[in-house]
Amino acid sequence: MRITYTGRQVELAPAQLRKIEAQFAKLGKLLDGKDEREAHVILSMERHLHRTEINVNYHNHPLVGLGEDSDLFTSIHSAIQKLEKQAIKVRAKWRDTKRAPRRMVAEAATAEPTATAGESGEEKRVYRINHHQNRKPMTLDEALLEMEKDRDYLVYRDAETDRLAVLVRRRDGNFDLVEA
Repeated sequence: MRITYTGRQVELAPAQLRKIEAQFAKLGKLLDGKDEREAHVILSMERHLHRTEINVNYHNHPLVGLGEDSDLFTSIHSAIQKLEKQAIKVRAKWRDTKRAPRRMVAEAATAEPTATAGESGEEKRVYRINHHQNRKPMTLDEALLEMEKDRDYLVYRDAETDRLAVLVRRRDGNFDLVEA
């Protein structure tokens, strides 16, 4: 984690900088994943009150930790603790959200494969079709037109009788109609 310091009426010695960087070690482990993050630390002092502001951009979220105390290191420590809480919250949100494209999620919901064992030992898949979708009833002529799309069978709801019907293509090119 790269740390940039801006001191307003406050200057830090090299020993103090090392102590602060040790406190940033845990925060750096939380935030640094594949790329290195940059933290901007602003130190200021007003009427014997030290103020610390730490800004970090993490997954397009600006994280800001503010700390105030009469002691400089206590204010820095409280700002780092607030920043750690924010980082954990954003990281959990990022990890737990579903980031799959909507098209793929919809396809997975409509056809779910179920594996079964075949006779020859290879796995065959059975796809369950969502039959609760609103499908309009068809006539026999519409079902025959639908069968021209190189289908071997078609299950549809008959418009005249409002019953399920199965239209099956025979090997000789003719059709069998099974009505429920």
